[in-house]
Amino acid sequence: MTPCPLGLAGQCYCANRVNSFAAAPAKTAVLLLAHGSPETPDQTPEFLRYVTGGRPLPPQVVEEIRHRYSLIGFSPLACWTLLQADQLSQELKLPVFVGMRNWKPFIADAVKAIAAQQFERVIAVCLAPQNSRTSVGLYRSAVTGGSALPFTLDFVDEWHDQPLLAKAFAENLRAGWAKANAEYGRTFSGTLPIIFTAHSVPARTITEGDPYEAQSKETAHLVARAAGLEADAWTFAFQSQGMSGGQWIGPTVEETILSLKAKGHRGVFIHPVGFLCDHVEVLYDIDIFFKQFAEKEGMRLWRAESLNGSKTLTAALAELVRSRVGALKT
Repeated sequence: MTPCPLGLAGQCYCANRVNSFAAAPAKTAVLLLAHGSPETPDQTPEFLRYVTGGRPLPPQVVEEIRHRYSLIGFSPLACWTLLQADQLSQELKLPVFVGMRNWKPFIADAVKAIAAQQFERVIAVCLAPQNSRTSVGLYRSAVTGGSALPFTLDFVDEWHDQPLLAKAFAENLRAGWAKANAEYGRTFSGTLPIIFTAHSVPARTITEGDPYEAQSKETAHLVARAAGLEADAWTFAFQSQGMSGGQWIGPTVEETILSLKAKGHRGVFIHPVGFLCDHVEVLYDIDIFFKQFAEKEGMRLWRAESLNGSKTLTAALAELVRSRVGALKT
């Protein structure tokens, strides 16, 4: 197993500052929520049971996902989330806890820790800015646990249009795109087309009124505007469609790459705006699978760096929390 690059593996919460803020308004704490990821490929079957709520998956699906984790060696999702929590705690001078829906540190354990320290109010932020019942809705359910909480919960349902979030993505886009265009221009003329991406969801969730698709595209529009892109410089695709059957929303990244190839492009630049840090959907789906797919089509592929420890991301999260704290005072 590749060790956590940040040296944070095994920590349960960003709790080292919890006792420093007794004077916080109404004893307020912050809870960051994320998906979670296994620490080793061998933990994949157990991890997937949490993802599906105990519903068994076909053995070939489990093995394929285990294989993907083995190729990337280690998913740093928990490491980056803990770092994001630590940076936010320093910025806000408030205690920040971390809870994962499908792996350690589990949301239920974070809620118990918050309750044990008798915080009166918790501002919960899901690290998936676009609202979907398949993600944000499940995080909310995991926090409430079907019973009354010993604190007041202020749950941020969506923040896809937060200006500093768009700025953070735009910063990484400009830096990565400029470098990629310089490499591309040594062989080909023109500039690389940009594909903004977000995780796909089952089509039925959208037809039932879920706002996720529209919010994902709105985030892309805001990032493009913040980066000063022309309308014809970018397009949008959904990635990481599920393997368990049923229709998932698109277009897919593969379809979009082929469409750009047909227009004469020989390279693409991917910028995932539905993810806030590196994990398997970035490190495998983009860096390995989509890159290999593009190469087989005679194209090159680059991507923007994930936000990870971005200070602008920290500022975006801090502004979200401050707006809720401010509402408490009024």
